[in-house]
Amino acid sequence: MCGYVTVKLSELLCGNKNQEDQAMKKTIQVEIKEPQYMVDTNVTFAQVRDWFGHTTKDLKMDIIFPEQGKKKSPCIIWICGGAWQQMSRSAHLVYLADLARQGFVAASVQYRTSNEAVFPAQLQDIKAAIRYLRAHAERYCIDSEHFGVMGESAGGHLTAMAALTGDRREFDTGDYLEYSSAVQAACPWYLPADITKMPVDTARDMQAAPESLLIGMNAVHHQKEALNACPVSYVTKQAPPFLLLHGLCDRTVPFSQSEAMYAALEEKGADVQLVAIEGADHADIRFFQREVWDLITGFFKEKLAEKSGK
Repeated sequence: MCGYVTVKLSELLCGNKNQEDQAMKKTIQVEIKEPQYMVDTNVTFAQVRDWFGHTTKDLKMDIIFPEQGKKKSPCIIWICGGAWQQMSRSAHLVYLADLARQGFVAASVQYRTSNEAVFPAQLQDIKAAIRYLRAHAERYCIDSEHFGVMGESAGGHLTAMAALTGDRREFDTGDYLEYSSAVQAACPWYLPADITKMPVDTARDMQAAPESLLIGMNAVHHQKEALNACPVSYVTKQAPPFLLLHGLCDRTVPFSQSEAMYAALEEKGADVQLVAIEGADHADIRFFQREVWDLITGFFKEKLAEKSGK
């Protein structure tokens, strides 16, 4: 005798759906291993004279930091390039966010361009940003004893200048002067280390070059003033550790500029590394590959994070 069971199709489908719902529902336990990362944008860190000295302009920074209570992290300042004529704080924020996830506070800072003010205004702005961050270290969970600085091209030049001038008071102006503007590690990318030796065909060509616009006079005819704006002029045995990055095929800032920086630092017995990147031109995409950022992160971890006991 055969037996038959009648089941409605809708019941079959409903049963399958219930099984799927059960499979999609689950409870997990999440261990808290990382802090929450915050971004504070358009933070005014200084006010400077503007429009022929008649008005005031705010200088801004963007800060990526972990909310982690009493724990403090080393801070890395990023300085954008642009021939000292233009800059953008937001250009590389995605990479700075990665630095933050690696255990650093990262800040991208604004500085006056050469059409707004001549050197040393740009350096004064960077050092003002460093002092501001030290003054607000508690707010941003910063280990105030461990600061690094990094930048590309014109920003690489200012990176080296900030690192090599330490607490030289002639470059500290504005607010929070009770705080230090010294940094403990520097990573300049394809920097103009000696602007008197940048390639130009004639002295007349130098008149309109970015290096001359930076100092407000022809760098060929005014060597003394030009050298006052050169990182190679400020190298001492007290220099912090340096990681120099430069492309071997750079057609804007010759590789010889980083070689000159390396030689000057090595002569004084400073801690310096020079990494040459094969095939890389100026501001090349190779600088933004994981291999290069792993080098950068490793450098700052060794020089800053591993020495930070906070």
